Amino acid sequence: MSADSVVQSFLEKIRVIHQRGVDREALKEIVSLLEGLAERRELFNFERFPAPTEAQGTTQFRYRLNDDGETPTLYVNSLLPGKSTIPHNHETWAVIVAIEGQELNEVFRRADDGSDPTRADLQLEQKVIVQPGTSISFLGEDLHGIRVDGEHATLHFHLYGRPLESLENRYGVKADGAVVLYNKSQMTPSIEAYGL
Repeated sequence: MSADSVVQSFLEKIRVIHQRGVDREALKEIVSLLEGLAERRELFNFERFPAPTEAQGTTQFRYRLNDDGETPTLYVNSLLPGKSTIPHNHETWAVIVAIEGQELNEVFRRADDGSDPTRADLQLEQKVIVQPGTSISFLGEDLHGIRVDGEHATLHFHLYGRPLESLENRYGVKADGAVVLYNKSQMTPSIEAYGL
């Protein structure tokens, strides 16, 4: 089976769950399916999805694997050591499963009441190192920030309920508590990798 047909078969199962409605229990089901896909190392590896290099002037490549409109969208994400993000939400459910490498996820909750749209007070709830065998999932308003330490690039699946590129109301929180629109200020373009 080609990578494209494997991805399409996987997404058919995800769409069924998505149409039922995604809650924490549904996320567990999605994580299990995506962990199964991550085991297909002959299809999903650094040879097919190269990591960025410092010479390219970027610390992240995000390969978009399908374009099916406003439906669940799968990406392969590769980050270099040193890459980090500010805490942010996703506006839709999200699942991160490792193929290779480690990514520290810091999960936050809002300690304020959200009444000031320009500021947020975040409290760290937990730290999770996403690596093969340890995945993480989020509902739309959950907040996390990531950091890649060590010496090796990551290769992880990122699956979202809708395409990242169409999410206009995602927000991030800077260290001083200032709220910014995440897609417009923080997100780099994806690389289209349909029909691999």
